[in-house]
Amino acid sequence: MDRTVAFCTLGCKVNQYETQAMAESMERAGYRVVDFSGAADVYIVNSCTVTGTGDKKTRQMVRKAHRTNPDAAIAVAGCYAQRAAAELLKLPGVRVVVGTTRKGHIASLIEDAVVTGRQVDAVEAFGREAKYEPLTVTKKPARAHAYVKVQDGCARYCSYCVIPFARGPVRSRPVEDVVREVRTLARGGCIEVVLTGIHAASYGTDLGGQTRLIDVIEAVHRVDGIRRIRLSSLEPPALTDEWIERLTALPKVCDHFHLSLQSGSDAVLRRMRRRYTAEGFMDRVRALREAFPGCAVTTDVMAGFPGETQEEFGETVAFVRAVRFARCHVFPYSRRPGTDAADMPCQVPRGVKEERARVLIGVARELELDYTAAQTGQVQDVLFEEHTGGMLEGYTSRYVRVRSPGPPALVGRLLPVRITGAGHGLAYGETAGP
Repeated sequence: MDRTVAFCTLGCKVNQYETQAMAESMERAGYRVVDFSGAADVYIVNSCTVTGTGDKKTRQMVRKAHRTNPDAAIAVAGCYAQRAAAELLKLPGVRVVVGTTRKGHIASLIEDAVVTGRQVDAVEAFGREAKYEPLTVTKKPARAHAYVKVQDGCARYCSYCVIPFARGPVRSRPVEDVVREVRTLARGGCIEVVLTGIHAASYGTDLGGQTRLIDVIEAVHRVDGIRRIRLSSLEPPALTDEWIERLTALPKVCDHFHLSLQSGSDAVLRRMRRRYTAEGFMDRVRALREAFPGCAVTTDVMAGFPGETQEEFGETVAFVRAVRFARCHVFPYSRRPGTDAADMPCQVPRGVKEERARVLIGVARELELDYTAAQTGQVQDVLFEEHTGGMLEGYTSRYVRVRSPGPPALVGRLLPVRITGAGHGLAYGETAGP
């Protein structure tokens, strides 16, 4: 009998990786993966809880699945599930809730719920001796790049962030396991891997500090067939001079660095419990740009953190302009129960937060257009990942989205492209060689 499963993934790159691993697990159990918008026997929503919007979207996706097929078994996994299992089990159709561990057992948990007719709460509390849960991805995804998870958990406890509670302590994946997976992906035709984690820069702190993320990057760099390595979000203190020097010796590493800023005001950074100052952040940006001329520096910025004055917000706007980010992810502060910031005085009104976010988004668009336009006249390698309307689209190593004329046969190829112009959030170009 043909059994089908559909996935909806919310949130970060780690969730994207874990969904792929769960999909392969379900396929081994005899399920065929279908689109989430259609009918399926099982729906799995991989949730996010970074903001209240993430929680809301999870509930919306559960209700959508139930409307599509009221007889389907629905499973909710991930960070929101870790924190709100009882709440999710009350939603129509939800049969299984599994948090940020035991995702590797998703198929057997669903089978248990279906066979017994009961709901399964598989959420486990984190203990001090929590270990990295082995998950495996063996298939190249539809795109030419693949996410590779190297680490889980976070011990930073920034005052606004609920993720350490949802993801638990730092757990590092063995280097040999990472390399084994990357080799498998390379043999399957994968060209680019994105190394990701909940707090990737903490890699190895649970291993006595003998192995660090830079060691993992170097090990992956030695894998034949992989032509580009992209790094997920890092915090500025991780990028020491030694780190940067070692990165410059690795030509496969993309010249795109995502450094999480959150605020350009030192006073706000202190209240957030971030472990750097605005000047310290700028110092690391300068070091990167000296080592990787023309590199893209992207970031996250939060608007309306508790107590943020108009003056402090102005400092953030000025700092974002001064850094000249290639791209910014801007979002208003979301009050998360259980965090210290949720109980701080002087919560910024919703309307003010949203207005400040709109201002920052406007600045970010200007800067992105400036950076994209600055690529004009250059020849850069583009990994083409889709073909629509007679045009190819893909990304440079600097994460600039490029559109170029060409046939569908070039999807999945890494080709030199001459950038001829920019606009509407992307660059335009023409392939410049075979």
